[in-house]
Amino acid sequence: MFNPADLPDTLAVFPLPGALLLPRSRLPLHIFEPRYLAMLDDALKTPGRLIGMVQPNKVPGRDGTGLQMIGCAGRVTQFSETEDHRYLITLTGISRFRIVKEMDGFQSYRRCEVNWDGFARDLGPEEQDREFNREAFMDLLSRYFSSRDLSTDWQTLQDADDELLINSLSMLLEFPYEDKQALLEAPSLATRRETLITLIEFALRGGAGEDMLQ
Repeated sequence: MFNPADLPDTLAVFPLPGALLLPRSRLPLHIFEPRYLAMLDDALKTPGRLIGMVQPNKVPGRDGTGLQMIGCAGRVTQFSETEDHRYLITLTGISRFRIVKEMDGFQSYRRCEVNWDGFARDLGPEEQDREFNREAFMDLLSRYFSSRDLSTDWQTLQDADDELLINSLSMLLEFPYEDKQALLEAPSLATRRETLITLIEFALRGGAGEDMLQ
């Protein structure tokens, strides 16, 4: 487990649209672009092996792609290398961070000065959601999966702890990047669950008026 003192002031960031990483969750990635291969090689040389996942943010009137101000740092916990020098890795979420500024440098990938204030809970134990109505949520989720002809291992979902269930669905379900960012920035597990429910209900309604799950 990381301590606040272990977290660096600067961080390599990987802007990947729609890819959401949350604290204590795992994100598999396939790394093949030369700049991100260099980023990974450099990260593996550091004690923390940290990479910051962040959503890109298109800024009107500016060339290039900006970055959302809040991302999540992950530790490289698994990796394998292919014969043609690609990596299959797993990042385990450590803590969210706030970007202070993007740094100039000679690296081909992007680096930022970051601040970890306000995210101390991310370094603690698994969160609980005492107001979670799992039965109603699973019914909603079943309707959502049916509407999109998706399949899943329902028993595994039923057995998952609250945080694992909510965070995994937040990461895996397909929502616009703005909604993914809202899930990332949720201040607590309960708030993330409420946001996730709202997004699922909105997708099911398709703009039609329908009572919301309480």
